[in-house]
Amino acid sequence: MGTHNIALLPGDGIGPEVVGTTVHILEAMQGFVPKLKFKFETYPMGAGEYLNNGDPFPETTVEEVKKADATLLGAMGIPDVRWPDGTEMVPQVEIREKLDLYAGERPLKLYHERFTPLKGYQKGEIDLLLIRENTEGLFWDRTGPRTTDQTSEQDIMHISRKGAERISRYAFEKAIQRPRKRVTLVDKANVLKSNAFFRNIFLEISEEYPEVQAECNYVDALALYLIQRPHTFDVLVTENMFGDILSDLGAGLVGGMGLAPSADIGDDHAVFQPSHGTAPDIAGKGIANPIATILSAAMMLEYLKEKPAAALIYQAVEKIYENLGNATKDLGGELSTTAFGDKLISIMKNEI
Repeated sequence: MGTHNIALLPGDGIGPEVVGTTVHILEAMQGFVPKLKFKFETYPMGAGEYLNNGDPFPETTVEEVKKADATLLGAMGIPDVRWPDGTEMVPQVEIREKLDLYAGERPLKLYHERFTPLKGYQKGEIDLLLIRENTEGLFWDRTGPRTTDQTSEQDIMHISRKGAERISRYAFEKAIQRPRKRVTLVDKANVLKSNAFFRNIFLEISEEYPEVQAECNYVDALALYLIQRPHTFDVLVTENMFGDILSDLGAGLVGGMGLAPSADIGDDHAVFQPSHGTAPDIAGKGIANPIATILSAAMMLEYLKEKPAAALIYQAVEKIYENLGNATKDLGGELSTTAFGDKLISIMKNEI
């Protein structure tokens, strides 16, 4: 297996805190998980880097990330630091485009009944995997030529056959590994020709996977169904913007953004990061919830084929929430960011 070279992009706000705690956990695991070895290197990226050096995503960082076995990213952006057109700096989006990280994985799992605003759901009864196409859709046109008369503006939703085929196939491959083996395409095919095109390709790919149940839902109906009956869904696959929105809605079902990990995966590179933002209002206070980053690191371990180590993190997360006093303050608990990490390490050691 050798040593895994991990690029760290801590970023802005609470990013350095949650990444720091996660790295502490991974370093500790080297002491009790056989043959698990890491080499960590930190690189600049984010709105803070723009303020310091004029570029939120230096080309040198791009090149170093390409060399790494995987990348762990914290959070990017400072609300008041924007481009002249009013948009925020989004190097976390740019990295997906530059490295062709087309598959965005957003697991949504309920770890305690108290974490969901829905009635009647117990631990584990909500367990979804949202697959977001990361490189096309409504985000595709964001850096394209703009109008000059300032009387209108537009963003084009772009779906290619290549993009639709590979993300559909990715979703079916993930579904095969899950007990329920079900994939739902989320689209607006009744109105948008690009989405009807996507749907036709999805149904073509579904024929390659007869063991997986395939279905299609319109995005507006799916948003309703996620509130009414989230337990009936397994793997959801959708275009970029719909995935961006639905992943936040799904996070709300299981406790909030602090519990929502993610992975952005391509054929040659992968980046792992929490789904939440930089939370500047709590940055530096030591109260940020690191669990989304820790779970993202578990996804990274799976990607690196360190499945026993990943399983150990998942088991420890299940265990730590048996006592809600072990949670961070956002979930009604008492632990600081670093204390949560230390508690998780202690649980993992006892699990071996």
